[in-house]
Amino acid sequence: MGVIIPDSSLIACICEGGAETAIMDILLDNNLLIFKREQLITENVIPRTSARDFEKRYLRVEYGKKIIILRIIDSRSEEFRLSRAYKCQVEVIDVITAPEIEMLVIIKENKYVEYFRSRVSKPSDFCKQNLKISNVKKPDFIRDYFSDPESLISSINEYHRIHRQRNNEASLYDLIKH
Repeated sequence: MGVIIPDSSLIACICEGGAETAIMDILLDNNLLIFKREQLITENVIPRTSARDFEKRYLRVEYGKKIIILRIIDSRSEEFRLSRAYKCQVEVIDVITAPEIEMLVIIKENKYVEYFRSRVSKPSDFCKQNLKISNVKKPDFIRDYFSDPESLISSINEYHRIHRQRNNEASLYDLIKH
């Protein structure tokens, strides 16, 4: 899916967890995304929040333009229903990292085939059991592990190459500059 974000857009980037936030921060700080940190309504990534809490905290302010909400999540079934009053002001784009953001670590370690053949269902468990990375979900680990942003971009590109996204489903690949 091609994601188009005009330079004039306001963006709310909501991340599921600390690892996703760390990855988005690396990409933003290194100007590797199709949008800039200055476009974010808070200039920061927003931690996971409900639609109702998001409305209360961010949508009661007049921005004068449409807001794009980018939800960086691994669940395809997670709902984010805004009130009717806000639907015309906001576009929601779910960026799916299924099965988990830790797949990027597995790919960087060149262990995708081993993971795929293993009986371990969750990438985070594979990282803990097979790669001996117990803190794979911790933001500090992710920041250190992907301290070279090019390795993160390579992992995202490779994951896009080998993983089939569903039709009309955005991924991190769709957010990076090409």
